[in-house]
Amino acid sequence: MINSILTGELGLAYPIFQGGMAWVSDAQLAAAVSNAGGLGIISAMNLNAGYLREQIKKCRTLTDKPFGVNIMLMSPFAGDVAQVCAEERPAVVTTGAGLPNAYMKDWLAAGIRVIPVVPSTAMAKLVERAGAFAVIAEGGESGGHIGDLSTLTLVPQVIDAVNIPVIAAGGIADGRGVAAAIMLGAVGVQCGTVFLCASECNIHENYKQKVLNAKDIDTIVTGKRLGHAVRSIRNPFTRKYARMEYESTTTGEELEELGVGALRKAAVDGDLENGCFLAGQCSAMVHEIRPAKAIIETMFAEAESLLKGAPAWVK
Repeated sequence: MINSILTGELGLAYPIFQGGMAWVSDAQLAAAVSNAGGLGIISAMNLNAGYLREQIKKCRTLTDKPFGVNIMLMSPFAGDVAQVCAEERPAVVTTGAGLPNAYMKDWLAAGIRVIPVVPSTAMAKLVERAGAFAVIAEGGESGGHIGDLSTLTLVPQVIDAVNIPVIAAGGIADGRGVAAAIMLGAVGVQCGTVFLCASECNIHENYKQKVLNAKDIDTIVTGKRLGHAVRSIRNPFTRKYARMEYESTTTGEELEELGVGALRKAAVDGDLENGCFLAGQCSAMVHEIRPAKAIIETMFAEAESLLKGAPAWVK
């Protein structure tokens, strides 16, 4: 078994988090991952406090294991869902798209382990000072909102910059990625794309097939002009967005309007033309739909085998 502070402090069998993905990471998927020994995470998405409270309560009927909540701090409901977390007390809160400092006091008082997603050493240092238990260093290989640095370069730099545990994310979909993250000094991994094809994941079948059919060069980054780059799988929507993004006549407001509801169209409606299918560069490494338990157990069996065989390379 691969043990770390995550298995010891959070009571996990495997040091793996399932990423908090809007319109993807619901109570059913989170419970399946937690029941499999990882940390399932519910996404608060861009919805109100009522939705999150309902999902937390549902998750507790499906698992007695620890689980977490992810809050996108750009959400207009961030303050409300932050309060729900303080009241409901999930084991972990992960955050993205901003600094969680305004809510840290309440979460820490509730006994919640706060683990922000960070794209840089500067942000890692800021959240460490605010009381974060750990950070998730997420490289630009990830799906969804991304930073500029790759996982291979970001993770060791964040580890050198802070004194709290670092979890690696971005481009990890099998045991090789887990082993590499451990060798970089990470205490565990967070994965999103591979769980899109978990059998317990409720996204539209078209979304799963987009991941399963993806080749190595099939993702694209859009949104840099607006200051929030996003990685997704190429389709008519991304081609239109990419074209408009670099047309001088296109306004920022038009780009924002184009993106409204695009993820829901992909995840809920399976709209192959107008949906935005967020996924990472490791999409081409995902080959089948499997239960979350099988995904996790296979990844860690592979990682253990690789790590145990590492001495063969040293003479």
